[in-house]
Amino acid sequence: MPHAIPTLTLVTAAERPQLVEAMRALGASPWPKFLNHGAVVQGLWPYLYELAPDYQFALLDEKTDSLVAIGNCIPIRWDGNLHSLPDRGLDAVLQDGIACLRERAPATAASALMIVVSPEWRGHGISGQAIRAMADVVARQGLTDLVAPVRPTHKHHYPLIPIERYIRWRRDDNLPVDPWIRVHERVAGQILRPATAAMRVTGTVADWERWTHTALPETGSYTIPGALVPVEIDRERDLGEYNEPACWIRHRTRHTA
Repeated sequence: MPHAIPTLTLVTAAERPQLVEAMRALGASPWPKFLNHGAVVQGLWPYLYELAPDYQFALLDEKTDSLVAIGNCIPIRWDGNLHSLPDRGLDAVLQDGIACLRERAPATAASALMIVVSPEWRGHGISGQAIRAMADVVARQGLTDLVAPVRPTHKHHYPLIPIERYIRWRRDDNLPVDPWIRVHERVAGQILRPATAAMRVTGTVADWERWTHTALPETGSYTIPGALVPVEIDRERDLGEYNEPACWIRHRTRHTA
């Protein structure tokens, strides 16, 4: 029998620190293995719950108190200008956000980092509720803008299509072709621009062969399962490089000055 859609309770890691281990575990679950090896994400992600517990949240089933979804976001310094959103996307906002927190600098916006729904609740409309919950979390901090370097979930089916074109694809009902971008738009998200190098992952050729379970016998561009664009392999330099694109989307929160 299908699950009845639960009534959800929003809590932050600051309010329920005992949930942090389970939140981290759910957040680590859905990604291609190679994405765990981005230098910026590896170096800075562990500090999110320590430095910004008010920005990390969970949605709980009100009846069972079980974890339905989690979300991670971070305060950043953004002037509201479309063109000043960094092309480096996730890597850039992580670096700025962690610096902002460590320096106790005033934030002017927040950036989404990730939303993950528990496997048993996927396909039940929870992701849209999680985006709204993230906007509420950001509004509690007195911020009116939530931006998101969104990872398009179906872009890996079209690794040779430039992100600039992909994010503009529309269905017959004029909604975005990509499911995750579509969810954001349905909850009033505004597509702004692409981020062509939102997350950078590098490693040796042997690293990439291990991460992808794929032989990479010569220098060239390789389409890899789960990758949104080709991985560039340079056998002479013993280097593989992947620059994952994203789509910048803006949400307005309910905070009023």
